[in-house]
Amino acid sequence: MSSVANPQRLIVLLAALVAFGPLSIDMYLPSLPLIAEDLQASEASIQMTIGAFLVGLFIGMLFYGPLSDKFGRRQLLLGGIGLYLLASIGCILADSAEWLIAARFVQALGGAAASVLARAIVRDLFPLNEAARVLSLMHLVTMIATLIAPLLGGYLILISGWRSLFVVLFAFAALMLLFSAWKIPETHHGDSRNASILAVFKAYLQIGLQPVAIGYILCMGLTFAGMFAYITASPFVYIEYFGVAPQHFAWLFSLNIGGIIVLVSLNARYVGTLGTQKLLLAGALLATASGLVLILAGLTGLGGLPLIVAGLLGYVSVTGVMGANCMASLLSRYPDQAGAAAGLAVACQFGLGALASSATSALHDGTPLPMTLIIGLTGIGALVALRLTRNGD
Repeated sequence: MSSVANPQRLIVLLAALVAFGPLSIDMYLPSLPLIAEDLQASEASIQMTIGAFLVGLFIGMLFYGPLSDKFGRRQLLLGGIGLYLLASIGCILADSAEWLIAARFVQALGGAAASVLARAIVRDLFPLNEAARVLSLMHLVTMIATLIAPLLGGYLILISGWRSLFVVLFAFAALMLLFSAWKIPETHHGDSRNASILAVFKAYLQIGLQPVAIGYILCMGLTFAGMFAYITASPFVYIEYFGVAPQHFAWLFSLNIGGIIVLVSLNARYVGTLGTQKLLLAGALLATASGLVLILAGLTGLGGLPLIVAGLLGYVSVTGVMGANCMASLLSRYPDQAGAAAGLAVACQFGLGALASSATSALHDGTPLPMTLIIGLTGIGALVALRLTRNGD
């Protein structure tokens, strides 16, 4: 365990680092139709900016995790944020969909460092029995920021256009670079610092051959993938299909974030007494039930917008509980390979998210069905994956 004097003081900063991914996507969701119009591009191509970002996160996380087990967390974290800053300038200057897709990919390669290394630092700083609570609190802080993001984005595009969103993201990253350089010391001093490069990457194979580990990774990743099907398609489903105003879309989006905040708060309070496994089962059952409601709504049109909003609220609200408890359970099994374990888990999480996002874009037909179908299938898949962890706790 690290010798940081008071690691509790770093929770807000670590939460802000984890928020790189969500903020980079959520803030500009209301502007997707406007970006398509301004760049004279198709809706499907602009949706691919989300998929490109997720692919960049996936690739980056596969490298940052094990490399941080070898070389430490701090320098990789600062370098990744610096890359994010440079790519943000590219997003601001983009004059075509292809340019924006490429800049978003590079932006994600940098942001991946913050997303995965913040979780590894939690494992370095806190005892095992506190990990789920700390991750839940981090997720809570992240969701508060994410709650504000689409609201801010919805109004920013009305005032100063969609490029201003990336100016705000640039400023956020600059602040994170400053505070990380100031506040976060090197936290990893374990035996893996003496291992070879090949050895630290072999950790992926060791972890990936364990059914319990795969169960936690898939349970978390599939739930997350369903949320990204929603993130990719919801601006077009709400704004184009149901005729919701962009600023009103932000409020509907924030309703789901509010649900995450409520359930994550309850998780942080009760995980110590109920345990992660019971809370994961409850969450997987809620995700599955909500997914089935969405499939019904998408296939039949019954209930219209209210039923879709209700189904999405149930599904998206539970994603924080699934993520915090799956991650804490996984990291507790690999204390000396926390970087690799976190990197593999979060990379698969965003990789599955990229697949769900791309599938939603490819199936785009102007109706809610592609979104609702993919969310329903991922909810069922998460419940099935959880069965692999039955002997885990």
